[in-house]
Amino acid sequence: MSTTIDLHAYQEPILFLATAGVVVPVFHRLKISPVLGFLAAGALLGPYGLGRLIPDLPWIDWVTFSNAEGTSRIAEFGVVFLLFTIGIELSWQRLRVLRRQVFGFGSLQVALCALALGLFAYKVVDSLAASALIGIALALSSTAIVLPVLAEQKRLNSAAGRASFSALLFQDLAVAPILFTIAALDTHQPEITMTSFATALVQAALALAIIVGLGRLVLRPFFQLVSATKSPELFMAACLLVVFVTSLVAAVSGLSMALGAFIAGILLSETEYRRAIDTTIQPFKGLLLGVFFVSVGMNLDLIRFLAAPITILAVATFLVATKSVIIFWLGRPFGLNAPEAAETSLLLGPGGEFALVILGAAMAAGLIPMEVGHNLLLVTTLTMVAIPFLARLARRVSRGLERKRPLSPEAAEPPPPEEAGRVIVAGYGRVGRLVGDMLQRHGVPYLAIDMDPARVAEERKAGKPVYFGDGAHSGFLRACGIEQARALVITLDTPSAIEAVVTAVRQERPDITIVSRARDAKHATRLYGLGVDDAVPETIEASLQLSEAVLSDIGVPMGLVIASIHERRDEFRAILKQNNRKPERIEFRARRTVGK
Repeated sequence: MSTTIDLHAYQEPILFLATAGVVVPVFHRLKISPVLGFLAAGALLGPYGLGRLIPDLPWIDWVTFSNAEGTSRIAEFGVVFLLFTIGIELSWQRLRVLRRQVFGFGSLQVALCALALGLFAYKVVDSLAASALIGIALALSSTAIVLPVLAEQKRLNSAAGRASFSALLFQDLAVAPILFTIAALDTHQPEITMTSFATALVQAALALAIIVGLGRLVLRPFFQLVSATKSPELFMAACLLVVFVTSLVAAVSGLSMALGAFIAGILLSETEYRRAIDTTIQPFKGLLLGVFFVSVGMNLDLIRFLAAPITILAVATFLVATKSVIIFWLGRPFGLNAPEAAETSLLLGPGGEFALVILGAAMAAGLIPMEVGHNLLLVTTLTMVAIPFLARLARRVSRGLERKRPLSPEAAEPPPPEEAGRVIVAGYGRVGRLVGDMLQRHGVPYLAIDMDPARVAEERKAGKPVYFGDGAHSGFLRACGIEQARALVITLDTPSAIEAVVTAVRQERPDITIVSRARDAKHATRLYGLGVDDAVPETIEASLQLSEAVLSDIGVPMGLVIASIHERRDEFRAILKQNNRKPERIEFRARRTVGK
């Protein structure tokens, strides 16, 4: 008995997995955010890309995402899982700490941006309701792109990262009432009465109470039962069950699915299972966010763009510029300095995924003209595509403004007179502080330099010999006494900054001893080529310390362990220096060492 298989039912999952298998490795190798790859894949394989050729070339249907509605429904869970993991990282206590930024900065950002953009929209649509909805939709930013970009840059805990997160969180909370308002104004539905409006509000409040109340009572005992089975599969199923049930309960009650998952995440953040749940959910979040980015790319109608490229780009630029200016000036009263406000404004300036949802719902309800709505969908998508580039621009602008900031008296203090035998430490973060502490314990005088004025001022108040300046500038190096210095230690974490300091120091002092931190073996080889005496790769040093710990813990005599670690470190150093002469080949071969 033969079974007929409908291959079209499996077409889009297979096509997406194939896209992910190509996009992620290629873009990772090119050091480009995979987000751009998924967006480009959606634009190319979507209905406005190769999908246009299906009537003439039917076989292309097999390599395109033709079911936009089905894809967007799955893609919505990408944002749901993202908000769930954000909730896992939060807690009610931390949310209370952020309440000023969430409900102060976040609410004012949405209100002021919506007002400014709505006034301009009114000149086009000549309708108060339509212009208000357009302003509100365009005032929102992209949680699904901004937060992963900040996480990739390790900037989530920075001042700009916290401000961006707070504004995005308020926007996510505001989506549900916005969509409810659209449903109330729907021209295709019967008029909403005060009774039905109040009923809907009570229903939404009841859903939140059920999620929070049952969550506090049930979640911890539920995961205790599940974890007692010691079954990874069952634990994974329990995590998925919690995400889906809470998001669907919220959706049925008129709230956003993401809001329900976010609240569930906060409830679980106070349990002992938060880390295990977060680890279990991560692969699903990554894949589903990939589907979300593909669905966003599918809205990119290149034909519509080519019909009026200058107008579309002008509106997109105006959108980003208007929001960025408002957010920049709004950030100052909320404790952001100029560099932090600039970075936040460029991150929140583009449109967001919920703008696509709101504009689509408003068009379906007959509140926004179709032509205007489709053009705004294209504008929003283009600004979302630009977020990774704007994030890099934001970091450069922030660093540029940081250098121009007037320094505090502590940070502006010039370096002391030259002192023979002094060691200069370039970079005074976590690694630099440890180096300075060890030098101080051994009675070696040192001077540290750093480009973060807040850090310099803080360390100066603590009595540390730390001074503000750029170690890549020759004049500043001379002011620090590079001619009389005994050695230079570079603890910066950016490879390009490290190489710039090494080059500048070698021009001033070809004979000085330079010990530098290195990202990995390849970076260490490059530093040896620039003239450092010792490069310490983080990856190799971590492996040596792990080896030392395990050998001593299993009973190998400490003297033999230390001798073998030193020998192995010397071998690595010799190989790295040798590979500097043959940079095309970096290879480590195991040898027998003392104590093995």
